[in-house]
Amino acid sequence: MADAISSFWGPVTSTIECCEKNYAYSSYIAEFFNTMSNIPSILLALIGLINALRQRFEKRFSVLHISNMILAIGSMLYHATLQHVQQQSDETPMVWEMLLYMYILYSPDWHYRTTMPTFLFLYGVVFAAVHSVVRFEIGFKVHYVILCLLCIPRMYKYYIYTQDVYAKRLAKLYVVTLLIGSLCWLGDNVFCKEISSWPVNPQGHALWHVFMGFNSYFANTFLMFCRAEQRGWAPKIVRFMGLLPYVKIEKPKTQ
Repeated sequence: MADAISSFWGPVTSTIECCEKNYAYSSYIAEFFNTMSNIPSILLALIGLINALRQRFEKRFSVLHISNMILAIGSMLYHATLQHVQQQSDETPMVWEMLLYMYILYSPDWHYRTTMPTFLFLYGVVFAAVHSVVRFEIGFKVHYVILCLLCIPRMYKYYIYTQDVYAKRLAKLYVVTLLIGSLCWLGDNVFCKEISSWPVNPQGHALWHVFMGFNSYFANTFLMFCRAEQRGWAPKIVRFMGLLPYVKIEKPKTQ
């Protein structure tokens, strides 16, 4: 929400502002809570990356965790500055990340191995180029939702074919965090005028960031489990310090 407070970054040039007072805590951070709420996403992605590297998972999963980190950093830059260029550093990685999810989900059954990554790469490049020139608002949201919906059938297939109870629980946590996070995002957008009059702002968009950070982590961990099953690596879900689930594998000696 726009305020008359002076700022380091100048006038707002982004096409979207959330239901949080601008520069309420610092002249360097436009939306404080929406900026800082990306930190859990970075930490969770870092944990996932360390696990993927330590157990020598396929490089696609390292790239996936890194893409989660890049998205969270881009989101921090956007909400801290509310500038159009930084908005692109948030929105473009969102699309790239979904293209990567599509590759991980569909590539095991794709017979033409170079066709899919080539098409997805070119699609991502073209989108980034167009998005740098054309300002999408509703169109971007519709496009992003379509990409998400394209992932659901394969995610559901993995769920029904997975027998491990703890892996299925990860998939359920993925759905729960997605639903709760979406409700927080929707409430922040639809009821902003009402929320602005409340003594305490629940920071729905910031909560969306937190829930989506866990959502990405649960999705990545579930996909790592499914891929390890496909490769015959005897995966199992264990918990770090009894809390955070991750995949532990035992590769055959020949691998």
